[in-house]
Amino acid sequence: MREKLRAIPAVDEILRQPPVAALLEEVPRALAVAAVRRVLEGLREQLRAGAEVEVALPAVTALAAQAVAAQARHSLRPAINATGVLLNTGLGRAVLAPQAVAALAAVAGSHSTLEVDLESGRRGSRLSHIRTLLRLLTGAPAAAVVNNNAAAVLLALNTLAAGREVIISRGQLVEIGGAFRMPDVIRASGCRMVEVGTTNKTHLSDYEAAITPDTALLLQVHPSNYRVVGFTEEVPLAELVALGHRHGIPVMTDLGSGALFDVTRAGLAPEPTVPQVVATGVDLVTFSGDKLLGGPQAGLLLGDEAVIHHATANPLMRALRCGKLTLAALEATLRLYLDEEAALRDLPTLRALTRPPAEIAAAARQVVAAVHHPKLSLAIVETTAEVGGGSLPTEALPSFAVQVTLAGTTPEALARKLRQGDPPIFGRISKDHLLLDLRTVAPAEIEVIAAALNILDG
Repeated sequence: MREKLRAIPAVDEILRQPPVAALLEEVPRALAVAAVRRVLEGLREQLRAGAEVEVALPAVTALAAQAVAAQARHSLRPAINATGVLLNTGLGRAVLAPQAVAALAAVAGSHSTLEVDLESGRRGSRLSHIRTLLRLLTGAPAAAVVNNNAAAVLLALNTLAAGREVIISRGQLVEIGGAFRMPDVIRASGCRMVEVGTTNKTHLSDYEAAITPDTALLLQVHPSNYRVVGFTEEVPLAELVALGHRHGIPVMTDLGSGALFDVTRAGLAPEPTVPQVVATGVDLVTFSGDKLLGGPQAGLLLGDEAVIHHATANPLMRALRCGKLTLAALEATLRLYLDEEAALRDLPTLRALTRPPAEIAAAARQVVAAVHHPKLSLAIVETTAEVGGGSLPTEALPSFAVQVTLAGTTPEALARKLRQGDPPIFGRISKDHLLLDLRTVAPAEIEVIAAALNILDG
């Protein structure tokens, strides 16, 4: 073992070998050196564990060249979502509309009017780019935006109720993605949580009985990422707003995944739209920008002008505010909603949500017709997709998928091969088969999928 350890080539020697040296033209040297060192350390670990490892220069160079070549690709890069989950958090949730991509690129490549008033030339507000649009689209008196919805909730709670009590139904103490729980957000904001009702039933009288002189806020959390069904009851938002106003206590609702589009038009169960919620007179509404809205990651705050003013004056606002790229993409997304036809045509999230099953089946047939791999077996199967991203959790969307089988290869290994391609293709495994769900695949990606399937090794 010691002889083999001493025989492992040095980093500099490997870097001079033609297969690796040629890659240095496209891979930064620092990344190449780090990749080679990882390969060498891996070989040492295997030898110390008693494994039989080839340490001759040609063999090690081949391993190093593979590792260095992998560094030529950016870690964060485009991927194809064939999982059937429209808002797949791991794959970046909402895909931006072309208009939003163009706006983002234009602002990223130059200086911008982020915080300047064009009339006076003085310092302006970065929120000016979205305020008017949000007021117009939702009917809210005022609006603000931060970097995600958890930040919006944190900012709102800290502004309205720091050091005081927040009343919330036990049935609404949700866990957001990544084990991020609403009780934790409330505590982090500096508030004291007061739970009322039971897991399945909360009445207006429960809220009223819990009100004390130290009550600062009545909080409702919309069940956008879960459902409690059966023997249940929650207080309608309008009734909670009336109670709050009678007692002079502000009311806030966290919509989670807020929609400007009526999802019943996609054949789904009713979901309150943001304008409908604002119309209840609630003091503050928060929701995500990268879910049903179809925009960039952001947390939107709408509501009473005084409440929004206090929130934006909170020192936390500077820590949570959005950058120019997010604001550019969000403004372009909101502009599309001024013309519903344009929104349905150009927003990928709405397009996937409302896509007719017949069109999806036709896309599946296109994939099958374009694949000629001798060892692949393809079949078109009916399936169901889901919205995902903490949105409409019990709703299923009819869809079609291409079931892919490669002789002598497990579904897991086949899925891994597709993930390791360029671009990576993500499907899902169901009933021991790999499925590529076409509801979440854009028309331009069909040829890419077919090409990837045609060159699969096995």
